[in-house]
Amino acid sequence: MATTDHRKQSLYFPEDMLEEIQREATRQDRSLSWIVQQAWKVARAEIRRMPSVNDVLSSPPPPRPAPVVASPAAAAPATPPSMVAAAPNPDEPKS
Repeated sequence: MATTDHRKQSLYFPEDMLEEIQREATRQDRSLSWIVQQAWKVARAEIRRMPSVNDVLSSPPPPRPAPVVASPAAAAPATPPSMVAAAPNPDEPKS
């Protein structure tokens, strides 16, 4: 028979999360501990892909994009085509 290490540890969850875990434990007729252990096993690989705080703080900041210098005409908002009034064409026959 394998022995298991039953160390106690306090974990703190937001109230709504704890209530949800408790509902799931009741639904499955399992302990809170069992539910959290299974959740860890399922999520372990995804959590390991997340950068650590040290990775984020020690990496150099990403390069900043160069500022774009635009002419004053380019800075003005474009008028949508549906709002542009067409000048009458003098060569077209009037209807």
